[in-house]
Amino acid sequence: MPELPEMENYRRLLSEYIINQPITQVVVNREKSLNVPADQFTQELLGLRAIFVERRGKHLIFHMNNGRRLLLHLMLGGLLYYGSDEDRPDRSTQVEITFGQHTLFFIGLRLGYLHLLTAKEVEEALKPLGPELIDRRMSKERFIELLKGRRGALKSLLVNQHVIAGIGNCYADEIAFEAGLLPSAKIQELSAEAVGRLYDAAVKVLTEALEHGGYMEAPFMEGDAVTGGYDEMCNVYDREGESCVRCSGVVNKVELTGRKAFFCPSCQHEQ
Repeated sequence: MPELPEMENYRRLLSEYIINQPITQVVVNREKSLNVPADQFTQELLGLRAIFVERRGKHLIFHMNNGRRLLLHLMLGGLLYYGSDEDRPDRSTQVEITFGQHTLFFIGLRLGYLHLLTAKEVEEALKPLGPELIDRRMSKERFIELLKGRRGALKSLLVNQHVIAGIGNCYADEIAFEAGLLPSAKIQELSAEAVGRLYDAAVKVLTEALEHGGYMEAPFMEGDAVTGGYDEMCNVYDREGESCVRCSGVVNKVELTGRKAFFCPSCQHEQ
């Protein structure tokens, strides 16, 4: 599932290629991915331009020049591809929006969605999201306050979008590894030092993932050499059975509150 670094990578690329390009065609292959009838969706978008692309957590918000918004959440299996009809991906698409001469293909929106909303409706939809750990308003002190009174497993907290926005399975495991903490470590039992270490680990991992285009390897467009660059940098995620890069241990995989979790039992601990 695309997480904060993947969606920020998309935001940066979209900001470079689609801004102020008129929408010349809209194709809807799956109406359930929308919140309005396909005809209405098409009619409202034709001729509009995206003037700004914003990201909030795992969501993208396309600001249109008439004040309307497109709210995108790719969920599990979703991805974007930008190109011409000649290099369109060999995948079924749920929505296609042509900006000028090139098309943005929305792929894998079986669970995800692309909703046409007002600015106020977007604000209401995103209101439940927690803060982001790489937001300039976040600090170690605020993070420590955020965790006060919280209970449960570390991984469950990191992926809870109402507490912290933008982190999913991959980066929760990578952050826990960087901090030397088990995904199952109890939040209420962490020392102040361990919480501080966790914050530093989160900032480091998310920043590095942003710089390297996230971990999802599917290219955004032909010639894209950035997207997915972080995949080979993952230390534990999807590395079951491999040797730990930090010690002599072996990466394990377990089920933790319904999610898979990858970790090294030799160098990750409860504190």
